[in-house]
Formats: sequence, structure tokens, C-alpha cells
Amino acid sequence: MINKHIVLTLLLLSALISNAQLLQEKKDFTKQDTLRGSITPEREWWDLTYYHLDIEVKPELKFISGKNTIQYKVISEPNEFMQIDLQQPMEITKAIQDGKELEVQVEGNANFILIPKKQEIGDIKTIEIYYDGYPREAVRAPWGGGFSWKKDKNGKHFIATSCQGLGASVWWPNKDHMYDEADSMDISVTIPKELMNVSNGRLKNIEEHDKTITTHWTVKNPINNYGVNVNIGDYVNFSEVYDGEKGKLDMDYWVLSYNLDKAKKQFKDAPKMMKAFEHWFGPYPFYEDSFKLVEVPYLGMEHQSSVTYGNQYKNGYLGMDLSDTGWGLKFDFIIIHEAGHEWFANNITNKDIADMWIHEGFTAYSENLFLDYYYGKDASAEYVIGTRKRIQNDRPLIGEYGVNHEGSGDMYYKGANMLHTLRQLVEDDDKWREILRGLNAEFYHQTVTTKQIEDYISQQTKKDLTAFFNQYLRTTQIPTLEYKIENSQLKFRYNNIVDDFDMPIEVEIDGKHEWIFPNSEWKTKPIKGEDFAVDKDFYIYSKKV
Repeated sequence: MINKHIVLTLLLLSALISNAQLLQEKKDFTKQDTLRGSITPEREWWDLTYYHLDIEVKPELKFISGKNTIQYKVISEPNEFMQIDLQQPMEITKAIQDGKELEVQVEGNANFILIPKKQEIGDIKTIEIYYDGYPREAVRAPWGGGFSWKKDKNGKHFIATSCQGLGASVWWPNKDHMYDEADSMDISVTIPKELMNVSNGRLKNIEEHDKTITTHWTVKNPINNYGVNVNIGDYVNFSEVYDGEKGKLDMDYWVLSYNLDKAKKQFKDAPKMMKAFEHWFGPYPFYEDSFKLVEVPYLGMEHQSSVTYGNQYKNGYLGMDLSDTGWGLKFDFIIIHEAGHEWFANNITNKDIADMWIHEGFTAYSENLFLDYYYGKDASAEYVIGTRKRIQNDRPLIGEYGVNHEGSGDMYYKGANMLHTLRQLVEDDDKWREILRGLNAEFYHQTVTTKQIEDYISQQTKKDLTAFFNQYLRTTQIPTLEYKIENSQLKFRYNNIVDDFDMPIEVEIDGKHEWIFPNSEWKTKPIKGEDFAVDKDFYIYSKKV
């Protein structure tokens, strides 16, 4: 008999190793990688301002068709071509501008649309991209994303999209690069009449036809492409109004009809999440678009204002505590983690996916800040320290730029432990909270680089954190404090460090807590006995030599 707990553990470990679509080592990059991951000349001359995605989903055929209307502003001397991405086997059937069909040249997943008429800087233009096909089916969503074509336990269609890393162009045509977001968006989805579709933003209306309905959703805030989603099922809805920092916030929950009672109990974590994260990060960034939790046939993801949920109505990660401390069972992992992305991923978005640690490091860190808010600082520290055993140090947190390449899956818990260490260096929890809130205000609805984040934190802490970030983001080296005790002298130094790394740390010497200031050179300090220990809040190793 197969032990179900062993199976679950293996699945969990597999999930943690892959964590997102591209979290594997890749050394050889193709032209397709460059076309997907760089700001090509065919992208840089136009600024995306608006999408209207208008599609029909045919569940029985696993087929979608429709069009995306793209509005843009000409911001530099136009290139002859416009790059629109759509991954095979999906196909663009035609492109129309000013009533005329345009030539489309296909190069793999990149489609180059010939713009025959000269466009002037400052012009606001619209182009309609028609397409259809059988989109890639998700193998193991959300890590192996695409369309999930499932059935619920009553045999009704249960369908959802997930495409982080893989790219939104796996199911709809768009400018598929993180640096440019639509300022607003409309999403219209036609489906069989007995089903409901839930997408981002607010529901404007439902249009009824003979055998189908069309749901019209509207998004008023900037939105990244992978955050756009379609969720189709036998949904029922319940809601509440949260009294937040910016006023009344509508919080809506869409779940399968037979899970309503479970959801009403489990989703009590949602307003608790909102209260904690508004405290730490500032106002929820999308009041105009509301907040939603939507049940899906996979674990869950951070789709903007339409956070998807599939954690089986259990606390922890599918009922497991990732920290093995007990604290991970105090909350529903998916509600807390994926909603944390509303601040880090959807509000503050990486310009290049190589900097995805900004999304995942801060959001993994949000898990222990939730605990901090409700259970205290010690619980928070125990949790994040407990997750260190999941860090592999296989490769740096930052990936290769310009080729759609993510860094190591360690971006989650190494990222969280880096931030927890940084909190110790700040030595002022009010200041630390001010920095986290300041990030979300300074970079509100923006795409950013790692350097911008580094510079902001360095400025606010008044510390040169260059070597600190180089150590934890750009290498796999974990600082090792080497020490020895001889003749009533403590001798210590750092090993396994980058140039100029000199992070001070708190230690216990002779039963008293104090700071020491190691670097690569041996230093000495008086000590009476053998009583010496490094504060566990610092993510370093120590070694007696």
C-alpha cells in the first residue's frame, strides 16, 4: 500500500523545486528566447495603453477564438513592424488597422505585423488581432501552465488559465514582455450558458444569448499580461465589504456550488490577510477593481484582483507546514501567499523576469509578516528560519537578462531569509515597516529593476547595501563566520563572501547579546569562557575552526 503522506511529500518537494514555469537551469539561449525576453526594436517604439480581449471558449472542443483589440501610443520613431506574441499552436488569423488587413510575418511565437502607413510620435492608434486555436493544455498547473480543462465532481466543466513564466501569449495575443503593461483592460468571454466565467476587475454585465452567455469584466488599473485570467465553472458567489485604508473594498469569492459552506469558513483568512498586509505594505493597490478569490482546479496563482485558489480548503500548503514549526498551519498558505502578490508582482512588477525574486522573495516574506501581525515577532522568526531547509543554493536568485530566464527557485525562501536578515540590520521595526510601505508607494503600479529596489532600500536605511545584495542575490555563497577561542580571545572572520562584504551581526558572548563587525580579516574580542553563538535571525553559517 502506498503511503499517502509520502506521496504528498514527494509532490510537495517536486512543486517546490519547480515553483514556477521556468525555474530550471538553462545555459543555451535561442533567438526565440531573445525575441520573447528582450525589448526588441519591434516593441520599443510603442507604449501599450489598453487591451480588449474578446473571446469564445468552447469547452467540448478545447478550442478558443476571438480577438484582442490593442490600443497604443507611438513614443519613438516607428519601426516598420510591430511585434505581437502568440505561442504555437495558436495562430493569428488576421490583423486589422484603420479597416485594412495587414501583412503578418510569423517567426516562431513572434508575429511581426507590417505597419504600412507612417505613424507620428504621439499618435494614439488601435489594431485588432484575430486569432484561434487549441491552446497548450496545462500539464501540471500552475508550474506547467496553459489551459486547465477539467471537470468538477458533478461532471461540469471546470476550466482555468495559468501562465506565469510561460507567458500570456500561450493563450492570447499580446505584447508579452513584463516591462510594458496595459493601463486598463476589458475582458469579454463567451461560454456555454450553464457556466460562469470570472476574470479580472469588476463584472460589468452578463450578456445572454440563445445557448451561451458573454461575461464582460473591466480592469481600471495597469495589469501585467500573466495576471490576466479566465476561470470557468459552476460558480456561486458570496461577498463582503472590507473597511480598508482607502475606504470600502469589495471582496468577492467565487467557488464551486458544492464548496460554498467550506469556503465561507476557510475564506475568513482573506480579510485577516487584508488587514495584516495593509498594515505592512500600505493600501491594497486595486480598490477600483475589487479583490476576488476564485476556486480553480489547480493550486492557485496571483492573478491581479482575481487571485485563484485550489488549496483544498486546508491550512498550510495542502495541509502541510513548509516550516515544520507548527506556525505554517495557522493560515491557509494559498490565500496568504498569492494575495501577497497583489503588492509584490501586481503592484510592483519586475521589468525583466530575471528579477522575479522581487515578486517571490517579498511575497514569501509576507507569509511570516502575516504571522508577525497575528502571533508576534518570535512566531514570525521561527517560521522564516524554519523554511531555510528548503533552500538549495543551486544558482543565483537573479537569472539571465533579455532571454525570459528566471533565477533559482530559492527566490522564495532564500529571498525571504535575506529580507528577514535585512530587518535585523535596520534595528527598527517601525522603520522597516516604513520601508515596505514606501516601496509600494514609490513604485505604485510600476515595473521596476532590482537596482531600483536595492537603491531605494539603501537610501532609506542610510546603509551601503551593495555587497549585501551582491552576496545574496548574485551568488550561491552563504557567508560563513569562522571563529576560534584561544587565550580568552574570540577570533572571527567571514569566509565564502563577495568583495567588501562586512555585514555586522548580533551574537551572544558570555551570556550577553552584542554586535560584532566581521569582514574577511581576522578580528579579536575578549571572551571569558566558551559561550558564543550567532543570532539565528541572520542567514549565515558559523563554523568553529
